[in-house]
Amino acid sequence: MPLHVPQAPAPALRSVLTALDSPTAVREARTPVLSTLTGPFEPELPLPVHVLDDITTADGPPTTRLTGWRFLIRDGDRTVAAAEAMLTADGWAFSHFSEGPYVSSAELALSQAESLPSAYQPRLLSIPELYMVTLWLHGDLTADGAEGGLGAGDLLVPLAPAPPGIAPHRAHGATDLLSVLTHRLTRAPLLGSPA
Repeated sequence: MPLHVPQAPAPALRSVLTALDSPTAVREARTPVLSTLTGPFEPELPLPVHVLDDITTADGPPTTRLTGWRFLIRDGDRTVAAAEAMLTADGWAFSHFSEGPYVSSAELALSQAESLPSAYQPRLLSIPELYMVTLWLHGDLTADGAEGGLGAGDLLVPLAPAPPGIAPHRAHGATDLLSVLTHRLTRAPLLGSPA
């Protein structure tokens, strides 16, 4: 089924378009591919970026917070980079360009998600405790992409490179994957040490 991509805030998109139109911003970006191409570049597939700060909390389900919007940047028919806008005290501002494995992995995960039998709203979920990013397929298609927590029917698709033992590009129920990740972060006491 098709994905229901949420609409990014207009100021976030404008900040990315302004950066793409700035020869200085593109040339000085730490993205070798982007700085060698002449464009025109097109931002597409805006995805809200949420962070899951503490997945081991015992205070109920883990909460997420919006940190930005990421756009895939196309040059003609291929994705070459990503651009991110972040929310500041003065509103939305361009943050950075990036390229590398997460860009191509996100593109592949989005393509795979379109073939799922149910429709989802795509988001990105960063889990800093594990240096992990997932494609978050949110089941509530009418939700504001900037808000909301993990739903019972949501799926998480780890992007490559994923932590050891976690298969990238495989959809997991959010609850199931978070249980595995929580277990991974909770250390068992050493033999002979007090519990």
